[in-house]
Amino acid sequence: MSTNELSASPARSPWLPPRWVIRTAWKIHRGLYRFSGRRLGLRAPTPDRYGLAQLTVTGRRSGQARSVMIGYYRDGDDFVTMAMNGWGAPEPAWWLNLQANPHASITLTDVSVSVIGRGAEGAERERLWDRWRHYDKGLDGYAALRPDDTAVVVLTPLDSE
Repeated sequence: MSTNELSASPARSPWLPPRWVIRTAWKIHRGLYRFSGRRLGLRAPTPDRYGLAQLTVTGRRSGQARSVMIGYYRDGDDFVTMAMNGWGAPEPAWWLNLQANPHASITLTDVSVSVIGRGAEGAERERLWDRWRHYDKGLDGYAALRPDDTAVVVLTPLDSE
């Protein structure tokens, strides 16, 4: 049974702002990071809050570097994020790009790390999804808004292979 099937029975769907609000917030976040000289916009995860990082992937059609801001937490040496696209239906472009070329980099508050990305599956996916619930109490309700399962993405540092 998929996570969406498990979570499809909430009493009421969670509220999401209109897509243009979500997209504008993403642009503001990226702009804040860029215009602050990369001093604002990133944060390390804490026991009660996910971290914010910049993920850079290679465009599957353009071959150009594409950067996005992501939420993440650490699982051992790995970084774990969700391919959620603001809980909208389409898959995020960065996830499609990462599937085409799994080599990427993640920029944290103090360092940039080369990583290999992959989707978690089976028991690993369920374990990592459950850990996301700790950071986002509405996770299952938001996921139920998407027609397909939300990918749990594992970014493994190259030097940990």
